[in-house]
Amino acid sequence: MTARAILIWAALVAAIALPLALAATSPLLAYRDPIYIAAGVAGILALGLLLIQPLLAAGMLPALTLPKSRRVHGVVGLLLLLCVTLHVAGLWITSPPDVVDALLFRSPTPFSLWGVIAMWAVLTSAILATRRRKLRPRTWRLIHTSLAVIIIAGTVAHALLIQGTMEPVTKAGLCALVILAAIKPVLSTWRTRKRG
Repeated sequence: MTARAILIWAALVAAIALPLALAATSPLLAYRDPIYIAAGVAGILALGLLLIQPLLAAGMLPALTLPKSRRVHGVVGLLLLLCVTLHVAGLWITSPPDVVDALLFRSPTPFSLWGVIAMWAVLTSAILATRRRKLRPRTWRLIHTSLAVIIIAGTVAHALLIQGTMEPVTKAGLCALVILAAIKPVLSTWRTRKRG
């Protein structure tokens, strides 16, 4: 692996690990139970995985061929689904009424709305991935990319609106990186669709 590749991977790890490490030191965690803390960590990890996903889909990470990158994209997609499931399940265990209100779009907190929209888009994307072979490749890419835009927009809005354990500067930085990482792959997919 070249020095450039090592730097890229190190920067990627740091972009995800730093917000997570700072969140772990938040004084807001002092009296929270372990399930609530685990649910929060799962949410932060899900945000971090969203930084990796578009880079993998487009084959933009060094030392990975495009076919291998796309296989890893599938594995990371499953990890993302697992993180979202753990996030919601942990919050359900610690506060069922709040989760019910969020799922029914009755929650008075706007961040809940965006989180639920992103969650349903993740679930829809995972279900469609199991049916991928039944769709034309261009149709699959357009639907999958459109869902990715909803997932990213919803997750970023959800994260930015919450005033919780994540340190604000690193949280905003990670959210900005997630959006920037998605721009090229999303535009590439939509341009290909217009040409087709």
